[in-house]
Amino acid sequence: MLMGSCLCKDIEFQFPESVGDYVYCHCPSCRKASGAAFGANISVPIKTFEILKGKESLKVFESSPGKLRHFCNRCGSPLFTLVGTNPTFVRVRLGSLDSDFAQLPAAHIFMSQKATWDRPELDILSFDEWPAPDSVSIRGSHQPTE
Repeated sequence: MLMGSCLCKDIEFQFPESVGDYVYCHCPSCRKASGAAFGANISVPIKTFEILKGKESLKVFESSPGKLRHFCNRCGSPLFTLVGTNPTFVRVRLGSLDSDFAQLPAAHIFMSQKATWDRPELDILSFDEWPAPDSVSIRGSHQPTE
């Protein structure tokens, strides 16, 4: 069983598996909804998706006709989306999962609409944890200074 929750843990959900591929979507709508360079959402059959806790904390925003984005009313975490009048799938945000998820993305999509600062095609430095401040300085964060 895969488990997910919002940042404050007011909302928790579970489902046994996702189906199909998933992508990194770089369209403006996904960037705004995720607060990041792209959105990463998996498809979960709605019949297997269960909210365990916090239904009363869910807020819904219709970002385009028939596209209902669900998020926590306390911490603001984006959790999942329902599309259409009678959806058969829940589009779960990968960032909301508490369980490990091993499947890799199938593609980047809407690259023609990506932000100018989004450069997924470039090789850049990579760190397993916080980088040393003399290699990458992340001001305004919790990065250790020593």
